[in-house]
Amino acid sequence: MDIRILSIGTLSAHPLWNERTPVRTGHATTTLIQTGDSKIIVDPGLPPQAVQARLSERAGLTPQDITHVFLTSFNPENRRAIELFDQATWLISPTERETVGIPLAQSLAQLAQSKQDADDRGDELPEDEQLLMDMLTKDIQILQRIQPAEDTIVKSVDLFPLPGVSQGTCGLLISQPTTTTLICGDALPTIEHLQAGQILEGADRETAQASFQEAIEIADILIPGRDNITQNLLNASKQKPFT
Repeated sequence: MDIRILSIGTLSAHPLWNERTPVRTGHATTTLIQTGDSKIIVDPGLPPQAVQARLSERAGLTPQDITHVFLTSFNPENRRAIELFDQATWLISPTERETVGIPLAQSLAQLAQSKQDADDRGDELPEDEQLLMDMLTKDIQILQRIQPAEDTIVKSVDLFPLPGVSQGTCGLLISQPTTTTLICGDALPTIEHLQAGQILEGADRETAQASFQEAIEIADILIPGRDNITQNLLNASKQKPFT
C-alpha cells in the first residue's frame, strides 16, 4: 500500500500562529492512497488544475486513474477539485451527507420561495441572493452525486468517525502490517494543534476533544487536515490538557 501527500493544506487563519483573520486561501491536505487496483483521493482541496498537476508530479497519474474520492467533510475547502474526478466513485460519511443535505435543501427552498415572490411582484431576486441560490444549487448537485460510504472502502481502509468540527467529520484508518495511519481531516488540523493538544476553534468542544483523543490513541502516523504527514509522538499519558 502506498500513501502519499499530493498537496499540503493550510488554514486561512492559523490561531496558533496568532492569526485571527484570514491571511491566505484555506484548503485541505490532499492524500492519495494506492492499494491493489484502487486509487483513492482524499479531500481534493486545491483548484482542479493544481490538483491535476500534483497528481502527475507526485504519482504519475491522471484523474482518469482515480477510482474513489473520499471527503472527510463537505467543507468547500475539501472539495474544490472533486469534479475533476468524474469517472470515480465519490464518497462521504453517511452522517455528514445527511446532516449537511437537510439544511442545504431547506436553505435552497427558502431562496426559491423568495425568488417566486419576487417574480410575482415583477421584481428580480437581489444579486447576492441569486448568487447564494446558484451556489446552493451547485452544492446540492454535488452532494447528490456523492454516495454514503460503507464502513470499509477497500481492504484495510476503513472509515473512522471524528465528529466535532461537523457532525459527520470522518477520517480514514489505514491498517498496515506494522503501522496504522489515520487521515484526520479537520479533527486534527495541524501539527501545532497536535503538539498543543488543541482542537479547531468553533468546533463542538466536547465531541471534538473526544475525537482528538481517539485519533492519537489509535494511530502511529497522522495526516492532519491542514498540514503534512507526521509521526504520532503523543499518547494518553503524554498529551497536554485541552485549553
